[in-house]
Formats: sequence, structure tokens, C-alpha cells
Amino acid sequence: MKVGLEALKTFKTRVDAVLKTFEDSPGSAKKVAMHTLTAESFCGKGGFPESVSLHSQYTRVHDRLMTLSQSLTLQIEAMQIAVHGADIGFANLDNDQRRRFHEIRMQINEQSEDARKHQEHQKRTDDKQAHGGF
Repeated sequence: MKVGLEALKTFKTRVDAVLKTFEDSPGSAKKVAMHTLTAESFCGKGGFPESVSLHSQYTRVHDRLMTLSQSLTLQIEAMQIAVHGADIGFANLDNDQRRRFHEIRMQINEQSEDARKHQEHQKRTDDKQAHGGF
């Protein structure tokens, strides 16, 4: 049993290090959010259809990177709590940690549902365009 406990402690230390590295990296949610471009960045004040399309795709990719970054942060935090709970026993987790774990679970579930709805909408949009004769 002691070997398992030591393995969990080692794993928790590694998860903590991964979270810190991620939060300090250029991929953290805060740092990704700082790098946004306006439509004018692509075409100036005039605008032309290709620049509008390029900005639209840029925004879509940026939004997905933001979502991914936030999701990874939440999942790593949940993993920290779960490993700690496995270490000390889930019955021994304090109420704040339990509450936070369930908040994270709800946020991740909401993100998954939003992504599923977006994919369904995108598929319907793609299907309509495919049948539009273009």
C-alpha cells in the first residue's frame, strides 16, 4: 500500500508541475487571450472579401485555442484534486475541494455540450452549402 501511496504522491507532484508549466507557457489561457487581431489588421480600413474570410477563420481558430487552453487547465486542476483524494481518501477531501471538483466537472460538461452543438450546426451549414450548387 505504501508503494501505491508514494506513486500517487509522485504523480501528483508531476501533475502540479505540468499545471505550473502550462500556466507559465505561451499556451496559457491568459497569454492566448492577449493575442487577438482585429479585422482591420488584415485589410486596413477598406476591406475586401478575402480579408473578411481570413479574419473569420483566424477568429474561429483563436476561439478554439482559447477553449482548448481553458479546458486543459480545468482538467489538470481536476486531476490534482482527484489524485489528492486518492491519496488521502475521497471522504477526507475538504468541502472546498469537493465543490471545486464538481464545478470543474460541470464546466467541462458544458464545454463538451457547446462543442457538440457547434459541430452539429457546422455540419448542417456545410450540408446546405454542399447542396447549394456551388
